[in-house]
Amino acid sequence: MATQEEKARTFLAAHHGDRCLLAPNAWDAGSARMLEAAGFPAILTTSAGIAFSMGRPDYCRAGDPRKLSRAMMLERVAEIVTAVDIPVSADLEAGYGDTPSEVAQTIRMAIDAGVVGGNLEDLAGATTELFPVEVAADRIRAAREAANAAELPFVINARTDAFLAGVNNPLEESIRRCNRYREAGADCVFVPGVADAATIGSLVREIDAPVSLVMGLLPDSLDLAQLTELGVRRVSVGGSLARMALAALGRAAEELKSRGTFGYAREQMSTEELNLLFGGS
Repeated sequence: MATQEEKARTFLAAHHGDRCLLAPNAWDAGSARMLEAAGFPAILTTSAGIAFSMGRPDYCRAGDPRKLSRAMMLERVAEIVTAVDIPVSADLEAGYGDTPSEVAQTIRMAIDAGVVGGNLEDLAGATTELFPVEVAADRIRAAREAANAAELPFVINARTDAFLAGVNNPLEESIRRCNRYREAGADCVFVPGVADAATIGSLVREIDAPVSLVMGLLPDSLDLAQLTELGVRRVSVGGSLARMALAALGRAAEELKSRGTFGYAREQMSTEELNLLFGGS
């Protein structure tokens, strides 16, 4: 089994090869094992999927008792890391704190949980406002320093939500922020909310860092080959797999309740298949 450092080096190198890294998002140990068995070289976690799996909403405001704490989120992340032998990068939301020192502590805790990378957002908590760019850059710098102190090539994926926060000229703002985050120590930059080739091409050309995107939010989005051709270096699917699984459960529940039939069972995996997948006999 590879060490955490070996996994981290492998994961970092995957952002600089000739191929675009497709890394889907798991929300528990079982989904992680299934994605590993499908042959993906690395996986990410989804904070939304983890929240949904615990019966909680995504993006609760600070003080909301339904909000997952940093400790609760990282406990689930650690379970995912332990379940697989491939690199795991965590969705760390906005770093579970506003200050650089709080973000640095989150990175140290994530490294202790076994992950080799993490997303950090510039959205200020559960609001629609972005941190000022220099404040956000200071948070990235603190994360980089914490990872360096741990002597781990931890992949920081700096996310900007300029396209989702309603700012003026989100393309220009995304480019400005992503380049600043790269200077502050990010290895990769993440721009959710874009799906058209022209905008993606502009981001790739103008940002001096590997660009990461999230797909799977719409069924008619660009495919991996098209994204690779545009120069995208990393693609995730966010919480879409978790939402798909919950949608299947919802359809089955509706069939049971409204019709009293069991047609949903035609789509299930067998106990034998799952036992084999999860290491049983």
